[in-house]
Amino acid sequence: MKGSRQEADSYRRLSQADLATYLAAVPSARKRLGGESSGWSVREVGDGNLNLVFIAKGPKGGVAVKQALPFVRLVGESWPLPLSRVDYEHLALTQQAQLAPGLVPEVLHFDEAMKLIVMELLEPHIILRRGLIAGTRYPRLAEDLAVFLARTLFFTSDLALQAAEKKERIAAFAGNHALCKITEDLIFTDPYRLAEQNRWTEPYLNSIAEGFRADLDLHVAISRLKLKFLSSAEAMIHGDLHTGSVMVTPDDTRVIDPEFAFYGPMGFDVGALIANFLMNFLANEGHEKNQGEREDHGEWVLETTQEICRRFRAKFLELWRSHAKGDAYPTCLFPGALGEARLDIERQHYMDRLFQDTVGFAGAKIVRRILGLAHNIDFEWIEDKARRATCEARALRLARELLVNASSFTSIEAVIAAARVAAWWKPGFT
Repeated sequence: MKGSRQEADSYRRLSQADLATYLAAVPSARKRLGGESSGWSVREVGDGNLNLVFIAKGPKGGVAVKQALPFVRLVGESWPLPLSRVDYEHLALTQQAQLAPGLVPEVLHFDEAMKLIVMELLEPHIILRRGLIAGTRYPRLAEDLAVFLARTLFFTSDLALQAAEKKERIAAFAGNHALCKITEDLIFTDPYRLAEQNRWTEPYLNSIAEGFRADLDLHVAISRLKLKFLSSAEAMIHGDLHTGSVMVTPDDTRVIDPEFAFYGPMGFDVGALIANFLMNFLANEGHEKNQGEREDHGEWVLETTQEICRRFRAKFLELWRSHAKGDAYPTCLFPGALGEARLDIERQHYMDRLFQDTVGFAGAKIVRRILGLAHNIDFEWIEDKARRATCEARALRLARELLVNASSFTSIEAVIAAARVAAWWKPGFT
């Protein structure tokens, strides 16, 4: 990744007013939009934590434009952030497109100096999180997300890659440490200590937050996960895979925003996704106008969570049996029918260990979204604070179980059963 002074001097923050002029000089964008730039409409739509996001539309179609800012947008210029993160996002999108075709947006143009990506406009897609809050069902969702997880994780692991190539790929993402540092602090450290940027639904969750800061069993569990995040370069992970990083229609699913990508533990991606479905389920009651009206939707969310995990495991194992070209578990050590049978037992154990990581990381992701800096609209859009805090307290209760007792959850069915129990719990402030 380049980092020259000349490149830094070439960067300027685009405004809504001058984006059309910029796009007119990009052949792929101009072709996609059609007509004259004077007739294009441009609007800034970014509601994320880090970047500028624009939508431009012309007579023929539209494009989405994402530009990195030199700071964390959620906080402001007091929290500087390297512009190079967009380089890693572009690299990840390119590789994900090869590994899971049709499940990420098409990149039309990349401007390394301006730290800007022009992509196809996903329309009429909406952010999955918003769709789930609205109670919409997506028939293809479980299959598409399982395929994305299985293919991007397997084909960038030691099971599919020779050691030299794997190390080169790790090196290519090694410079993305600033965004890794955000994860290391905001997920694995800050929610368990007094940190200036932490926030929660006060005063209802005050005692729970205090308890989490004093819970040494919890601190041991989260520290073990942090060590795994720091040290286990198992595969190229998305790094921020939640229901706000997926855009959907009933017939199409696209995973977006892989700027946190690096080589890390596979369970982090799977756990992050599962955590967000569990949070949606536990926030479900808070969005009801009439008691019980969203029960069917909650059941669909849990069924989808279960199907993602089941299908991911099956697809990953299928890829391992048919595309094992990496240096891990060399087939020469497992000859014949007896060797294959023994190797298959080990494959199952491998997936069991991966699921244990998934459980723990899911718990960590729930905690950070309730007691840390960046929260989920699943809970935040519940206007009644006491009602919101009830849903959040239930999620925190589940999260602690997933973190401290991860080894007791041997299947996604066990996790879902625990989520159902948590949904009935009445915290003391209600």
